[in-house]
Amino acid sequence: MRRRWALCRAPHKAHARRELFDEHARTKSAIALQALEKIGAIFGVERGINGQSAETRRAVRQSQSVPLLADLKAYLETSLARISGKSDLAKTIRYSLNRWEALCRFTEDGRLEMSNNAAERAIRPLTLGRRNWTFLGSDAGGERAAIFFTLIQSCKFNCVNPEAYLADLIGRVGDHPASRIDELLPWNWSAQVV
Repeated sequence: MRRRWALCRAPHKAHARRELFDEHARTKSAIALQALEKIGAIFGVERGINGQSAETRRAVRQSQSVPLLADLKAYLETSLARISGKSDLAKTIRYSLNRWEALCRFTEDGRLEMSNNAAERAIRPLTLGRRNWTFLGSDAGGERAAIFFTLIQSCKFNCVNPEAYLADLIGRVGDHPASRIDELLPWNWSAQVV
């Protein structure tokens, strides 16, 4: 369980890419531009395997993304040696290099996304309303709200109407056997709806 949490919390390519993008926009750095192009090629591989099985994604990443990542790392290390260590560009490059293992973790498991942009988009409504969430009444109220937010987002990810799902769930959960609770999860629920 701890490893899974670590995978979810890992920095992702979009953050590293954003740092380089901002540096290029600010200084028109040729080094930053070249690194962005190399990262773009890795994103291109991901576009080509989007929607494929985890096994296929892992195989393609191993054959195509791993060499591109090795080339990017070598380029960043070489570039870092050529520029002032105190520059903003050096700081940007060190950000990626210091997190390299985590940034490359997606190549080891086809179930992982290269970027967590989808997750960040999903929690955006919660972060925009964070001042409102301080008034949930108690820690237990916050935990209950987190459960409902999770269920609602899971419904959205699985193309299930959250309102219909929650109405049905509340009506059935009391009589449903605890040993078969997985049948009521959003990704299993749609098959039960008439």
